[in-house]
Amino acid sequence: MNAVLAAPIDAYADVPVPEFKPGPAGTHITIRGLTKYFAGWPLYENFDLDIPKHKIVSVFGPNGCGKSTLINMIAGLVPLDSGEILFDGKSLRDTKIGYVFQNYREALFPWMRTIDNIAYPLKLEGRSKAEVDRRMQELVASFDVKFDLRRYPYELSGGQQQTASIMRALANHPEVLFLDEPFSALDFEMTLFIREKLQQVFLETGTTMLLVSHDLEEAVYLADQVLLLTKRPTKVAEILPYGDARPRTVETLSEASFIRAKKRSLEIFQREVRR
Repeated sequence: MNAVLAAPIDAYADVPVPEFKPGPAGTHITIRGLTKYFAGWPLYENFDLDIPKHKIVSVFGPNGCGKSTLINMIAGLVPLDSGEILFDGKSLRDTKIGYVFQNYREALFPWMRTIDNIAYPLKLEGRSKAEVDRRMQELVASFDVKFDLRRYPYELSGGQQQTASIMRALANHPEVLFLDEPFSALDFEMTLFIREKLQQVFLETGTTMLLVSHDLEEAVYLADQVLLLTKRPTKVAEILPYGDARPRTVETLSEASFIRAKKRSLEIFQREVRR
C-alpha cells in the first residue's frame, strides 16, 4: 500500500494520447472519437467524421440514431462524453455558428418584437445601432419580408416565425449554419419558400450548412452530400454526393440524377433499418 501511495502523480504521463488527425483539404468540421452514452447505452462510440466547407450536408437515418443529437453535440448544445470537434482547426468558442430550431414557437423570445429577436446576435456582439440597422435592411431585402417585424412572434404565422428564426441565425454571418428539421411544422407553400431562400443564402455566402431532416426527398434536394447513418451505436453508413446545379427547383425533382440519388439513399436507409 505504501508503494502505491508513494507513486508520483504523473505516473500515467507517458501513456500515449491518440493523435488528432485533421481531415482532408476542404474539411470544415473535423470530428474525432466522438462518444455519447444515454442511460448507459452507447449512441455514438469513437465516431469520426469530416464535414466539407462551403457545402450543404443533409443528415438522414433510422429513428433513434441520434441525427439531432449529432448536430447538437457539434453545435455545443449537448455535451460530449469524449471526443474532439474542430471548426477549420478552431474550437467552437472561436467559431461563429447559427442554429435554426425545429420548434420555432419556442425558439423566439416572446417578450421581444420580431425585429429585436432577429437582431439579438448582433447586439450580443456589441454592434452599433448603425451596423444593426444596416444588417436588418440586408436581411429584409434578401428574404423579401412583407410582414411587420415590429410585431411580436406570437402575432405571426408559423411560416413567418420560422422565417424570422432563420434570419436571426444568419444575422451575424455565421461560418456554420445548423438546421434541425426546419420544415417539419411548415405547410408545403412555406416549405418551398424557405428552401428557395436557403439556397439563395448559400449561393450568396457559401455558408457551410448541416441539415437534419426526416424527409428523404428534402434531404437529397438541398444537399451536396447526404450523410446516411446506421442504427445505434451510430456509425456512418455512407456519404452520397449529389451535384445537380443550384438553384434547384420543383423541376429538379423529376431529373434523372435526383431520382438516382434519392433511390440510392432509400436503398441504404432500408438496408440499415433491416439490420
